Amino acid sequence: MTFFYKERKLILAIESSCDETSVAVIENGDLILSNIVASQVKSHRRFGGVVPEVASRHHVEQITLCIEDALIEAKIEPDDLSGVAVTYGPGLVGALLIGISAAKAFAWAHDLPLIPVNHMAGHIYAAHFVEPLQFPLMALLVSGGHTELVYMKETGSFEIIGETRDDAAGEAYDKIGRVLGLSYPSGKEIDTLAHLGQDTYHFPRAMMKEDNYDFSFSGLKSSFINTVHNAQQREEVLNIENLAASFQASVIDVLVEKTIRACKEYPVKQLVMAGGVAANQGLRERLSQAIADELPETTFIVPPLRLCGDNAAMIGAAAFVEAEKGHLADAHLNADPSLSFKTISQ
Repeated sequence: MTFFYKERKLILAIESSCDETSVAVIENGDLILSNIVASQVKSHRRFGGVVPEVASRHHVEQITLCIEDALIEAKIEPDDLSGVAVTYGPGLVGALLIGISAAKAFAWAHDLPLIPVNHMAGHIYAAHFVEPLQFPLMALLVSGGHTELVYMKETGSFEIIGETRDDAAGEAYDKIGRVLGLSYPSGKEIDTLAHLGQDTYHFPRAMMKEDNYDFSFSGLKSSFINTVHNAQQREEVLNIENLAASFQASVIDVLVEKTIRACKEYPVKQLVMAGGVAANQGLRERLSQAIADELPETTFIVPPLRLCGDNAAMIGAAAFVEAEKGHLADAHLNADPSLSFKTISQ
């Protein structure tokens, strides 16, 4: 008997890996019937970043309400579902456990299979809502906690060919945003400021020419902070638009250079860019142009803005692949905060 034995293939998906409580109902892996997202941004803004204990408490408050809203918006009953999917890593262990506990309880109460999903796989499969994925493909994952180049020979197969050795791109954005006095999360505001300025500070492009696909953004962060602090000590006024433009140019140059090089070494049909930083307009424009100029036969796919951040719809899309492969879990499913794809040694 196949996993999808019901006439309608419906999965309830739950995502709670960080500071978004989200529940979605997905049909056939590519149709979003509902995608409820309860954001915690305002709660964490006063701390300048995500506080794990605060995030967990908000998940406890929101998870049941989000499940109810997702079912109501999708206009279905629990008996219509074929399974329950949940993010089990990577992420904040306390936050993950809230979602896993809710998914286990719902699956047990309604006698439904439980499907464990890797959060990063979800980000990649968010692109499936744009168009069907074709393999082999390359995925550039850029978020607050991850910067990775992932090669996929086939659906459900993930191999890291390059990753950050220190700060992730999104993490660097948030850290320099605090130095500039911007509110958390600061990525969107830095992107806006960057479009108004010029690359006049010429920050370093770490590891851009090295013979690997790894990244490093801690040196860029330090160079930026030192520039600002030295100017403050000299009582020198810096141009915030040019600072943002210079920082963003450094990040984008490295990401684009290494991604294009990877797509040439690993011939792929598609390039997917996903994760929170995939919403960055400057990065979207530069990578899109680079693909058009250097790899015109490769299709560039970026999820819509509403699916770049953490959401349960992407978890539901990835869950269909896991379910078809027979990757199910039982009541012993636990959180894996350090969950990762396997790495290809260079």
